[in-house]
Amino acid sequence: MRVVHIESGNHLYGGAVQVRYLLDGLHAAHVDNVLICARGSAIAQAAPQAEIVTVPMGGDLDIGLLGRLRRILARLRPDLVHVHSRRGADLFGAWACALQRLPAVITRRVDSPEAALWARLRYRPYRAVIAISRSIETQLADQGLDRSRVHRIPSAVDAERFRPDADARARVLHAFGLRDDALVVAVVAQLIPRKGHALLLAELPELVRRYPQVEVLCFGRGPLDRELRARIAAFALERHVRLLGFRDDLAQLLPGVDVLVHPASREGLGVALLEALSCAVPVIACAAGGVVDVIENDVHGLLVQANDGSELRRAIERLLEDSAMRRRFGLAGRLHVQNHFSIARMVARHLEVYRHAAV
Repeated sequence: MRVVHIESGNHLYGGAVQVRYLLDGLHAAHVDNVLICARGSAIAQAAPQAEIVTVPMGGDLDIGLLGRLRRILARLRPDLVHVHSRRGADLFGAWACALQRLPAVITRRVDSPEAALWARLRYRPYRAVIAISRSIETQLADQGLDRSRVHRIPSAVDAERFRPDADARARVLHAFGLRDDALVVAVVAQLIPRKGHALLLAELPELVRRYPQVEVLCFGRGPLDRELRARIAAFALERHVRLLGFRDDLAQLLPGVDVLVHPASREGLGVALLEALSCAVPVIACAAGGVVDVIENDVHGLLVQANDGSELRRAIERLLEDSAMRRRFGLAGRLHVQNHFSIARMVARHLEVYRHAAV
């Protein structure tokens, strides 16, 4: 089987990482993959197991992308096309496949409702729509998509790369100049409003008053960088909070933190949650969107109500006070992702959808 994949993301995190996992797994299953991606994108440089075709991708208003995709598909003549992202790829990819009479599937990763009419028009050309969580699956059904066309396939984590590491604690302390008794809280998320950094920052003055050894490491980048730095200064939190940007060594650092906090108010699933659990790091998260597919409260971590800052702070305090609880949640989380969120499991489920859709 020859499958063309379309991924418009510029950075190698979130959905683009999942595409790479899938490409490598499909290659091992003897699928011939071609990846169409944005010129200059990180995934193009990451050497996934696929033929790489780069094109300019200008987003939702880049009407010329339709012609570019159609010409490439006419030359490649795949058995199936899998569109992995939005930013114009979803709409123009669908039209290009329809014009070339090629079967196509699409993955929806975002937990944000759309107008029902627009959703039906957007997804009509696709034979299957893959939802990464139950919340997205429900949204698609509410927007009028036939449930027989919707297939739930969760994201995966590389449990060999993200794994417990006894040396990681010393690595984190040294890398960021932290004291030996630091209570290290990590946040791994883009700096965008729905990820909830502001909610956490508003609770930190009280938290660090009670626990002055708390250190918050924020991994990720985005348009809120300047605003969040201003909030950190306004709350006099410069000694306790670091905005560290995107780090390609996260797998070596994450096992060395005490807890991952994910205060997002909307979330498709939460790859950062999977990575933390795979490292045996307990998680505190808002019970929003697909997060509840990953975390069972009081088993792998603690779930709190979305947008409730005081409940979030109390959960952090509870977990920081109880090292035995942290160890118990971490061990349960590691086993959970190995059993339910493996790359092999994700690849096998995609192959099932492909075989059905390509007929």
